[in-house]
Amino acid sequence: MRASILKQHHVLIASVQGSMSDADLAALRDELVSGVQRHRATGVIVDVAMLDVLDSFAARTLRGITQMVKLLGAECVVVGIQPDVAFSMVQLGLTLEGAATALDLEDGLALLKSRNRGNALDGD
Repeated sequence: MRASILKQHHVLIASVQGSMSDADLAALRDELVSGVQRHRATGVIVDVAMLDVLDSFAARTLRGITQMVKLLGAECVVVGIQPDVAFSMVQLGLTLEGAATALDLEDGLALLKSRNRGNALDGD
């Protein structure tokens, strides 16, 4: 898999390192969803800053991750979507409807902190 998952307090951070196969994306989804339960995570950040292409399967998988994480009681934020990727997604009609997005990791952490009233990052 070309993604690494780190745990910072109650937040899981998945950093996608490059283009991923459909199987890699599905494995990332499964690992994040099980990680939320295993680590009692209150937040998940998926950093896609290194991706220069986001196809329909990847967009559906990211949307699915955000929905599954929410069903488990955590918040999910997709960060780092590059301008060219955003442009292409809009042109192709691909959306992350219902998914929270932020410019970068710092903004994603701040968004989670504000949504969880400080519990996501305080280490409790």
